[in-house]
Amino acid sequence: MFGMGFSEILIIIVIAILFLGPDKLPTAMVDIAKFFRDMKRTVSDVKNTIEEEMHVSEIKQEALAYKEELNKVSSSTAQLTNLDSHIDDFLDDTKKTNQLQQENQSQQERVTFKKEESKA
Repeated sequence: MFGMGFSEILIIIVIAILFLGPDKLPTAMVDIAKFFRDMKRTVSDVKNTIEEEMHVSEIKQEALAYKEELNKVSSSTAQLTNLDSHIDDFLDDTKKTNQLQQENQSQQERVTFKKEESKA
């Protein structure tokens, strides 16, 4: 609670009992509780007023719409990137096929004719 441990809260209670005494402590605790409740209500009212004045809900809806658009664009970009990698693979395969065809043609062109020795 408020970043305090059990030992710190216990020390505060002991000091409060020493300063206020056991007869005034219950009324002081009630007053402190009322103060915190009123502060919480005031903060909540201020927050609601600011949200109404600034139209925060409309801004949130617009931000969510932009977020959805960005998600769509990013997914489209991912698809394009995936497609780009497929195109690169296709081009690599095409280059390899062309190289193999060129090698086959060059091997066919290198056919040499050997003279057969005549047996006479």
